[in-house]
Amino acid sequence: MAGETSLATLLRSMSPQLNAGEYVFCTLRDGQWPAGLDIIGSFREQEGLTVILERRHAEQAGFSFDYVAAWITLNVHSALEAVGLTAAFATALGQSGISCNVIAGYYHDHLFVGQADAERAMQVLRDLAANAE
Repeated sequence: MAGETSLATLLRSMSPQLNAGEYVFCTLRDGQWPAGLDIIGSFREQEGLTVILERRHAEQAGFSFDYVAAWITLNVHSALEAVGLTAAFATALGQSGISCNVIAGYYHDHLFVGQADAERAMQVLRDLAANAE
């Protein structure tokens, strides 16, 4: 199933959803995580394995972190080759003073914003969708 590539369609239909919970980014220098740990996402870097997981799971595993995020999913199936979507929402959030860490999945884009900025970020994204041309 191919994803959407039209920027106007992507923006109008992005339908942001705030997922419940608090999420953190941790790094595992040895690149291994304990069995049974529920990882939301990961990326292997030269310095170690970055993992995204619920704050409570990181605390239970004894992992350190310094950024607590809210997780927003854009519920539009964006094609991986689509041009401009990330730039559009990152610009809108940036103009509102909201940092954003983006993970592109096969079907959706996932935004991690500071926990304190979650509701404001949702409003910015809703406004961006409502005003898309």
